[in-house]
Amino acid sequence: MLGSATWLDWLAFVGAVLATMALDRLLVGKSTNAVSFREASARSVVAIVSALLFAGWIHQRMSLDKSVTYLVAYLVEKSLSVDNLFVFLVIFSYFGVREREQQRILFWGIVGAVVMRAIFILAGSALLHRFHWMMYVFGGFLVLTGIKLAFKKDGDAVDPEANLALRFARKYLRTTDQADGDKFFVVKSGLRYATPLFLVLLVVEFTDVLFAVDSVPAVLAVSDDVYIVYTSNIFAILGLRSLYFMLAGMMSRFHYLDLGLAVILVFIGAKMLLTQVVKVPNLVSLGVIAGVLAVSILVSMLRPPKPEEAAPEAPSDGAAGG
Repeated sequence: MLGSATWLDWLAFVGAVLATMALDRLLVGKSTNAVSFREASARSVVAIVSALLFAGWIHQRMSLDKSVTYLVAYLVEKSLSVDNLFVFLVIFSYFGVREREQQRILFWGIVGAVVMRAIFILAGSALLHRFHWMMYVFGGFLVLTGIKLAFKKDGDAVDPEANLALRFARKYLRTTDQADGDKFFVVKSGLRYATPLFLVLLVVEFTDVLFAVDSVPAVLAVSDDVYIVYTSNIFAILGLRSLYFMLAGMMSRFHYLDLGLAVILVFIGAKMLLTQVVKVPNLVSLGVIAGVLAVSILVSMLRPPKPEEAAPEAPSDGAAGG
């Protein structure tokens, strides 16, 4: 399913992704230890500029409307990803994962996300094309998700121990409590054991699947074009690792972001539900989403959270445990 694109467009997308990764490595090299704020910021800028340049490619190859649609989908996925980074921070803090291991887990986590998003987007797009009424199902789901997010209590903490993937792995896989650097598996007495680091990777991957349940319907509400939706998704998560290290020490400051995301989800869901009644131009959608994000971030900075509401800090040293 090529969507509105040709094979040339898909090849250009693959080339753009590889070029972005190569430029990232060329500018900052291969990090093996702690990631500085400056390095993380440089990598984030590379990812964002690459995404914007690709929007220009879509404009030239297709149309301005397709380019704007791509930017709307990119902004939706990017904003949802920022909120999800807080959960990753909690997971790393809970298991005591060092920064070097965090980089390895996030790298493979993003690889898994690229594959899983392709599956989710293809399935969701196929459902929308085959069953038009699924549009209202997705729209209603987004509205309910937004309302739930808006009324989420501060005490609704993430509990990694309750993660189904972690419980399944501990029950059915041979595991060891002893960490071995950044290895996911070790061999003992001729048998292969999963290390605590592999269990953390499973938790991150499973958590991302749960995130996709929210984010994929959100971007499909923007467009059902597989090319537009998938490319915007991949460029949004491409810089997720660097964005995590850039924001890790200040995530608690964006305490009104959840409310902003709730408004965005309700807006997108309502737009999907009322598609036969009201046609909202993509430029208007882009303005609304960007405006809501800007306001939520600005209010968060003007009204900082209380000390007891601060987010946990992921450890920069120590071994993965749990």
